[in-house]
Amino acid sequence: MTDLIAVEDLFGTPEFAGATISPDGTRIAYLAPWKNRLNVWVQVIAASGTPVGEPRCVTADETRSVTRFEWTHDPRWLLYTQDDGGDENDHLYRVDLDDPDASVVDLTPYPGARVLTHEQPNGRPGTVLLQINHRKLDEIDLAEIDIATGEETVLAESPGEVLHWMLTPAGEPYAMTAGDDGSVVLSRWNDGDPEPVTVFSGDDHPLSVYPVEITADGTGVWVGSFTGSDRMRLARIDLATGEETDVDSHPELDLDGMRRAVAQVGSPLIRSRRTGELLAARYLGERQVIRPLSPDFALVLEEIEALSDGDLGLLTSDDDGMRWVATFVHDREPGVTWFYDHATGESRLLSRSAYPHLDPSVLAPMTPVTIPARDGRALPSFLTLPVDASQDLPLLLIVHGGPWYRDAWGFDPQAQLFANRGYAVLQVNFRGSVGYGRDHMRAAIGEFAGAMHDDLIDAVDWAVEQGYADPDRVGIMGGSYGGYAALVGVTFTPDRFAAAVDYVGVSDLAEFMRTVPAFARKHLTNNWHRYVGDPDTPDGAAEARERSPIHRVDEIRTPLLVAQGANDVRVVQAQSDTIVAALRDRGVDVEYLLKDDEGHGFLNPENQIDLYRAAERFLARHLGGRLDEG
Repeated sequence: MTDLIAVEDLFGTPEFAGATISPDGTRIAYLAPWKNRLNVWVQVIAASGTPVGEPRCVTADETRSVTRFEWTHDPRWLLYTQDDGGDENDHLYRVDLDDPDASVVDLTPYPGARVLTHEQPNGRPGTVLLQINHRKLDEIDLAEIDIATGEETVLAESPGEVLHWMLTPAGEPYAMTAGDDGSVVLSRWNDGDPEPVTVFSGDDHPLSVYPVEITADGTGVWVGSFTGSDRMRLARIDLATGEETDVDSHPELDLDGMRRAVAQVGSPLIRSRRTGELLAARYLGERQVIRPLSPDFALVLEEIEALSDGDLGLLTSDDDGMRWVATFVHDREPGVTWFYDHATGESRLLSRSAYPHLDPSVLAPMTPVTIPARDGRALPSFLTLPVDASQDLPLLLIVHGGPWYRDAWGFDPQAQLFANRGYAVLQVNFRGSVGYGRDHMRAAIGEFAGAMHDDLIDAVDWAVEQGYADPDRVGIMGGSYGGYAALVGVTFTPDRFAAAVDYVGVSDLAEFMRTVPAFARKHLTNNWHRYVGDPDTPDGAAEARERSPIHRVDEIRTPLLVAQGANDVRVVQAQSDTIVAALRDRGVDVEYLLKDDEGHGFLNPENQIDLYRAAERFLARHLGGRLDEG
């Protein structure tokens, strides 16, 4: 029997993550611990990629981990975003690497506002573009900041319906706006008098259009499109004519756009750092496929992919496209990072793992499986079994969020923890999950607590029939939509689960939609309203009520663990408070873990460790898995 892996070893602060190379190729920035929080460190490197001197911590956040940063075109500056206690009101900060004594500068010091996205467009060096709601909280404006001086210029003000802004290298704003019928309209902005260029069906784009990026020459946009196909492919829209032309596609796989947007792991398009030209596109099935779109980059990609048997994750280069830093995704080796010099062909391992104390041989492989639903729909899934056992195990069904997201192959600390504790871990890309074609996504319309939940039950039945799972020891766990799914499990099918963990999950669909942040409400038309119903209409309110666990709370007899962040602006604390209070009034076994310094998901390591220790104890008590008593 394998040794128990400590919760701290899986959910503590990674030692090396997110490495990127500077534009001049002389330094590497990465995330590493400082006072038990992730902060940005910078290491000078020699031509061979070997370190020169000691690395320097250039941010100093003792309260909340920094998770997203980037170099600017001028390698003097680094930018990073940070919120306050999980409230998602991200500010954009600047670090001056030439002056170690200079304080970090908040470039967006606006109380209550948030930077929704930011980018550094090619052709406008020294600036950063922001989508920000500092003028009015429910309206997203386009602004530009001079990175060196901090001076801001508002380039376009939204009248309320803008979903996303773009700016050509010549400084011409374009906007994606929401039509009354749910369509997504790409328009030339024309100083507030929009001129439509093309229209996308809202049915195809529940989270708006991803990706959508201005081409390097500024004459078009690259988009993820379903036009004429069930599979999302890469297309180009001409900004003058609105004509759509194919750029690239895979015969069996979707362009990996929506999943990456939700996970905030970057674009599926790989582009030249200097010019913005398109180099490659990422597609995702059981594993990732990268299709090179430049002959020169094809040679680079071949050499880089040969460095690891994982899937290529974060990839950056210097301005010349010669010196590269690549991090690979692997199910048992999290965050393998390499330096590669295309001019010399030399490579150097920068980090074997984000968690080097973990032994890959005691971690469990994540195996792709396809499960048939009762109506014949194929459910792409992932099964993680304990290293030393495979039959009649307690089963933990871990349900992904969104639901417009999908599970993918790679290192999953949840799956590793519970496989190590003796559970079969099953992750199902039920209907509604993105990345498996338009039909698979749209099959979820009207099916919350319906066929979407049937898919999960069918997956449990499959695991039992295959001999992996003991039908009397099945648990369900998930975050966000996955938390909702866990609550659906114990209210709509209360006899199927012996334990459930709801992590920042929705208990009342109507109230959830009514409490969405003001700037995001215009986004609801194509997702929650279309898939469940508009709670401000009689029919929609009735549908939301019928599919909400809070209105079936008397059915709950399954032991339940609820985890919630007090600062959650997506699924507000009342969603958890209400269901916990109702269960306690009935004397049902419910545990409640509430963190005052977290939002929609726990970020700080001590809170993640508390959560998974609590889940480990709870599931061991009710399902019989192994427990670390240390």
